[in-house]
Amino acid sequence: MAKVIVGMTISLDGFVAGQMATHTASTPTWRRSNTPLTCRMLSSRLARSSGNVPSHVPAPGVATGLKTLALFEAERRAKMRTDLLRFNGAVERDPAIDAWMKEHAGELGAIAHQWFEVMRKCGNEVRELLHDGCPVVCLGDAPFGYVNVFTSHVNVGFFHGVALPDPARLLQGTGKFMRHVKLIPGTPTNAAALSRLINTAYSDIKARVENG
Repeated sequence: MAKVIVGMTISLDGFVAGQMATHTASTPTWRRSNTPLTCRMLSSRLARSSGNVPSHVPAPGVATGLKTLALFEAERRAKMRTDLLRFNGAVERDPAIDAWMKEHAGELGAIAHQWFEVMRKCGNEVRELLHDGCPVVCLGDAPFGYVNVFTSHVNVGFFHGVALPDPARLLQGTGKFMRHVKLIPGTPTNAAALSRLINTAYSDIKARVENG
């Protein structure tokens, strides 16, 4: 992702991804290169090209770009922390979930139980709780998956499903963050793809918690 600032494109990692466009005949034309220019390098070239500004003085546009970039990155990190949902009360094994499974002992409940067990086994830090009437798995207190039983199908859901790669196109939903996989008795399930989604959701929440 990049911000366009004073005639140049500055990427989030601090490199100039796009170089200066062709100027007038009196202004040097920047050659395009496969080697990215850092802001410091570009500042030095701009200063030297003016003929009147010492090479150690940053160009005004670059200085403004660096300040804007720092503010943008701070806002991005703050938004990531805000967007990370947290649930209080998650434990290693919640008796309320075991009771829920017993209440849903039919064919649909068996499907829900099967995939919730897969979620439980993602890692030693997985915790769980019953939230809004359905079993939820968390990394610590940050939820990443759930199961729920409906009249004729089971949902295996992901709290950050919109960010998950889904080459098998199993995910459904139109929300801002969440997605789910609908499982219907008698309909073949791509178990390998669903297992990958669950493992990827666990890896994703670990990265969010560690980097947020």
